Amino acid sequence: MENQTTAIENEVFELNAKQLAYQNSVLKSFKFKLFLFAKVPLGFFAGMKLLELNQHRAQASMPFKWLTQNPFKSIYFAAQSMAAELSTASLALLAIQGKKPSIATIIVGLEAEFVKKATGKTYFTCEEGTRVFNAIKECETTGEAVTVKLKTVGKMADGTVVSNFWFTWSFKQRSK
Repeated sequence: MENQTTAIENEVFELNAKQLAYQNSVLKSFKFKLFLFAKVPLGFFAGMKLLELNQHRAQASMPFKWLTQNPFKSIYFAAQSMAAELSTASLALLAIQGKKPSIATIIVGLEAEFVKKATGKTYFTCEEGTRVFNAIKECETTGEAVTVKLKTVGKMADGTVVSNFWFTWSFKQRSK
């Protein structure tokens, strides 16, 4: 069974045209800033950025500045949560682009661990894109709702781990 799991986890997923367009759009700074301004204004004003997105991983960042700080001179946990979510959400949104029937997605769980104070710009990296694409494939195949728990790690520029987040996403096909 272990070898089967490894084979599935190493599966290569080719992006469809809608996924490529989505990837291109969110990685363009201006378009992403417009998206944040319209849909996630707090992320826009906080300076949240999406730095990388492909089928395997996503990376988001949150600066340490007046708007994101707490009284303890570090990045407020909620600001960290926002960027951490973006690193998993962007993978989920990439995977569902162009699916027929469309697939609904929502967070159904969140766990967090704060290891050190985030006293500088923090980068949240989720390297579980293959698990997301496999969950979408399972959802399409079975027609059943599928959940997947994704880990993202927050590190400062020097590599210091400041937090770990686990977001549980649910995927469900919409009615045809």
